Amino acid sequence: MSMVNISEKPIVKRYAQAKGKIFLKKDTINRIKNGQIKKGDPLIVAEISGINAVKLTHFLIPYCHQIPLDHVKIDFFVEDDGIEAICMVKAEAKTGVEMEAIVGVTMSLNTIWDMVKYLEKDQNGQYPFTKITNIHVTKKYKEEI
Repeated sequence: MSMVNISEKPIVKRYAQAKGKIFLKKDTINRIKNGQIKKGDPLIVAEISGINAVKLTHFLIPYCHQIPLDHVKIDFFVEDDGIEAICMVKAEAKTGVEMEAIVGVTMSLNTIWDMVKYLEKDQNGQYPFTKITNIHVTKKYKEEI
């Protein structure tokens, strides 16, 4: 097995967007909104973590090509029952950026979980309300330069 040979493919503008959601307790959501998380603002840290993960995708997924990224943006939408993350990635490359977008949204949500896990645990140390779900690519396109 080997990486897919993309040497003959043209460089084109590429865009991908992925999203996902972490479900959290109402109390946790309120503490996030009120700046009461011990480790700091989970959304700021999750944004940085997600962007960093996008840049490292080729290290995390063995057959992904290293891509010169042009733009990465991660947005969060705080809802009553959790937080939705959306990761957008742009590049001029020979291969797509959807894996980068998926990795970015996944790591962002993992970071939020890490920062609030002390609030989410029950008396047995379990997470009965916390879950990350519905991670998927919502948009993908390319256009010739």
